[in-house]
Amino acid sequence: MGAGKRSVLAEASDLLALRHIAHAAIDVDALGLGHLPDAVSSDGVMYCNLESVCRNYASSGVRRFMVARALEKREELDLCRRMVPAANAMVCRITASVATMEDRVKTREQGALQGQYVGRVAELDAILDRARLEDFTISNENRPLDDVAKELLVRAGWLSP
Repeated sequence: MGAGKRSVLAEASDLLALRHIAHAAIDVDALGLGHLPDAVSSDGVMYCNLESVCRNYASSGVRRFMVARALEKREELDLCRRMVPAANAMVCRITASVATMEDRVKTREQGALQGQYVGRVAELDAILDRARLEDFTISNENRPLDDVAKELLVRAGWLSP
């Protein structure tokens, strides 16, 4: 939260588009925005939406998928891997200092839940530290966004250095 997943996702998508490389760039959190009845799991709906979106892209010939999501548990990673039709999946953790992430969230989230979101930053960072689900990590601290996105695509093997 606040590391820049969505921004890096969008910039990486732009870099691929400039090279005419077919791909899908999906912000998983956006697929679960809403407040559902108590008996319905918002994560369950979000992952069903992810599966549908991926199926639609795949039916259009897309074979490369970039998915932005903070994965807290191995089960979430396994679920994502089942929903996204990718033969070779890699997990990149985008990082920044807690102070930077808190500042970004405070600036981005101006609404009623701002305090909760800012308060969640350090907690989520610690959860991700413990989970260690990433194949590699990239810092998004005091760097141009296009450099971060290009590093992501190079390390994923989608672009040459």
